[in-house]
Amino acid sequence: MLFSDAVIRSLREGKLAVIPTDTLYGIVCLARSPEAVAELYRVRGRDPDKPCIILIDDISALLHFGITLTDADTQALKNVWPGKVSVVFDCPNPEYRYLHRGTKTLAFRLPADNELRTLLRNTGPLLAPSANPEGRPPAHTALEAKQYFGNQVVAYVDGGYRESLPSTVTRLQNDGWKVLRQGETNL
Repeated sequence: MLFSDAVIRSLREGKLAVIPTDTLYGIVCLARSPEAVAELYRVRGRDPDKPCIILIDDISALLHFGITLTDADTQALKNVWPGKVSVVFDCPNPEYRYLHRGTKTLAFRLPADNELRTLLRNTGPLLAPSANPEGRPPAHTALEAKQYFGNQVVAYVDGGYRESLPSTVTRLQNDGWKVLRQGETNL
């Protein structure tokens, strides 16, 4: 198993980890922990006005963030999830300002990787920007990520070399998908 009990425990305790995702290595933390999210932004040097993608294990996890779907929305999502597509949804709830950073939107991805989804079932949704300081190239290995973050991150999971474009970021609209960032998957 790629993700040990120690990694799961560390994440549940609100600590940071670097893990291989379905695209690149990500520096991750519990999405529902404002303290963990603040620490991730600090360690990564992330622009405080820029929200991050949240990894989920199932479409139903959207309900935890107050996002409700129509039957048409659910059907459209089944055409891209699981996969390397991140979808932006409106989320005006002020409770999640620490995540949406004032944009009143959140982006989610349901990865196709079964081990990653098992991790998410054990931890809950994870905030998952790429494992690199703001403005630097993404780490392709756990060792590269460790050179960036050192002991500011408690767990590094080695999933081998990762060479991928980031996920495609899109938004579902009445007339179909609007691509906001072209990534690994074409829509």
